[in-house]
Amino acid sequence: MQHVILGAGPAGVIAAETIRKHAPNDRILLVGDEPEAPYSRMAIPYLLIGNVAESGTHLRHAGDHYARLNIELKRGRAVKLDSAAKRIQLDDGSELGYDRLLIATGSSPATPPIPGIAGPGVHACWTLADARAIMALAQPGARVLQMGAGFIGCIIMEALAARGVKLSVVEMGDRMVPRMMGPIAGGMIKDWCEAKGVSVHTGARVDAIERDATSVMKVRLSTGAVIEADLVISATGVRPNIGFLENSGVRCLVGVLTDEHLQTNAPGVYAAGDCAEAFDKVSGTTIVSAIQPNAAEQARVAALNMAGQRAELKGVTQINVLDTLGLISASFGNWQGVAGGEHVELTDRPAGRHLSLQFSGDTMVGCNAIGWTNHVGVMRGLVEGGVKLGPWKDKLMHDPTLLMEAYLACAQAQSEPALVKA
Repeated sequence: MQHVILGAGPAGVIAAETIRKHAPNDRILLVGDEPEAPYSRMAIPYLLIGNVAESGTHLRHAGDHYARLNIELKRGRAVKLDSAAKRIQLDDGSELGYDRLLIATGSSPATPPIPGIAGPGVHACWTLADARAIMALAQPGARVLQMGAGFIGCIIMEALAARGVKLSVVEMGDRMVPRMMGPIAGGMIKDWCEAKGVSVHTGARVDAIERDATSVMKVRLSTGAVIEADLVISATGVRPNIGFLENSGVRCLVGVLTDEHLQTNAPGVYAAGDCAEAFDKVSGTTIVSAIQPNAAEQARVAALNMAGQRAELKGVTQINVLDTLGLISASFGNWQGVAGGEHVELTDRPAGRHLSLQFSGDTMVGCNAIGWTNHVGVMRGLVEGGVKLGPWKDKLMHDPTLLMEAYLACAQAQSEPALVKA
């Protein structure tokens, strides 16, 4: 049997290794579109900081790792899929046939249509090539403007600050990390960053990037402000790489729609990672959750099914834990709340702490937290476990800091087997 995996990121590599473990004699082709050994994009900020070399971003460090597993690496980018004929066309004009196909093509930066954004000095922070260009320009004292203060943007910001640049951040939302944090939490992160010397412009967008005879750029904001920059970084979000699936027969919504086995509607075609849309049991909807733990688990489940082992995805993890210049924040599940639900908030700005809990009935369905690092595991367990809190729900409404006590009282009791009376 021939397995073709499109995408050589974490999902593609984990899938290839899992298939090899359970199907030792099958042929595996791992197709990537970059001239690099398979690497992790999440390691790029550590490369920018200087904590790792380029080799430190590689997913597997032994030079013969893939050869030893008889996994064939091929450079190419899929441009067309015919799921009925089970054929893939690559950008060099060649074609690949498959018995089982995994779409793990990931995502790409969503570049906004801003005049001047395609010129020199503007980079995404997505590939190793981007990282090399950024390191050449982001020298100590350089003026850097970053568009976007979402989850990815804050990770990049951490790396830039460590390089000693003069940093300005522009975010269209009314707060930082608007898709992860509510108004109070997002505002606290902004205050923290400004206290660390970062100039933060929320509720603003970049209207144009202008250049003169020098290499200095003038960035015009919707607020009327003009900021000079030696480097502009675009971190305004990502989109799943699914354009090649048009007219393929594979159903896509935001991403490639999958069932609990990560199989698509097309026979023999699976999807995993940032391009996959899977069912989330907390929200009750299908979502694309572009975080590496989800990519890894989806890849494992998809690969097992591709190799003939029945496996199901238990759900999509909606979890973000973020370190923003030393301030730890976390977001789980339906942090915005649900219709008819209740919520409680506790904020201690001087201590840099904020806690927001969201409930549906007696179940905690989401939360935001800043500074509560000791409770991250408990928050995740309560939300993802759908733990029935009973009377502890009212206790948390009165004092939301009792998370650990609630977890010990409710989650462990519900996990114990029922006692059988004699």
